[in-house]
Amino acid sequence: MSNDVLFTIEDLEVSYGSIAAIKGISLEVRKGEIVTILGANGAGKTTTMRTISQLIKAKAGSIRFKGHELTKLPAHKIVKLGISHSPEGRRVFGVLTVEENLMLGAYSRRKVNPETLRWIYEMFPRLEERRKQLAGTLSGGEQQMLAIGRSLMSDPEMLLLDEPSLGIAPILVKAIFKQIKEISRQGVTVLLVEQNAKAALKLADRGYVLEVGRIALDGPAAELLASDKIQEAYLGKKH
Repeated sequence: MSNDVLFTIEDLEVSYGSIAAIKGISLEVRKGEIVTILGANGAGKTTTMRTISQLIKAKAGSIRFKGHELTKLPAHKIVKLGISHSPEGRRVFGVLTVEENLMLGAYSRRKVNPETLRWIYEMFPRLEERRKQLAGTLSGGEQQMLAIGRSLMSDPEMLLLDEPSLGIAPILVKAIFKQIKEISRQGVTVLLVEQNAKAALKLADRGYVLEVGRIALDGPAAELLASDKIQEAYLGKKH
């Protein structure tokens, strides 16, 4: 294992009752990378993310971040270690304003970092324009920007992004993916779960393909993008 490995999963198993959702997966993320986990609905992508955040407990295996074993920690400690999670379905607080939602993202910090807030508003100017507006009145794409912004307020070293393009107009998907690249440029390592395989692989350094709880393929993103198996399963057949 090289020195720049920030995060590893080894032989992870997760079950819902008697149903095995994750069947012994292993993966690694190096500092500064964008790594994507691809797969169809029900493949176990969101379960993997929720287990990293300790919202679900693993049945077996190890999850390590900067040498810390995460499987024994409560969820709030994960944030303090430097991992932030932008969940599937956005989960913004609709009755709070945009800015109040962002402030909640900084709860693990003693005080809000004004530089971080400024940076989020620079990346997502719509959020600044609507900062006094109730989050429930935003469009789906704007709520996704808010969910990502909120998860950056804790100044994470690693960001978990779960399905950022889900249910969003294509033009906003493009804007959001552009900003994920910018987040990475600013030194945040990104683990991205995404159904839009093409967009994710164009953005990522490396990828893992999950099929019913197991890793079926992994490798550099450019190789996966060119792979016949990926083309057939996710991108429509090559002609």
